[in-house]
Amino acid sequence: MSKGQNSKKNSKKEPAKTKKEKKAAKREKKNEKADKGLLNQ
Repeated sequence: MSKGQNSKKNSKKEPAKTKKEKKAAKREKKNEKADKGLLNQ
């Protein structure tokens, strides 16, 4: 490998959100969407 590729491999970027945070946000969004659907009918 070249020097540039080696440096990229060593410095791994930390994720902005953890898996738990992502899942919670997704669940929240899904519930919000479901609630709106019930109100419109």
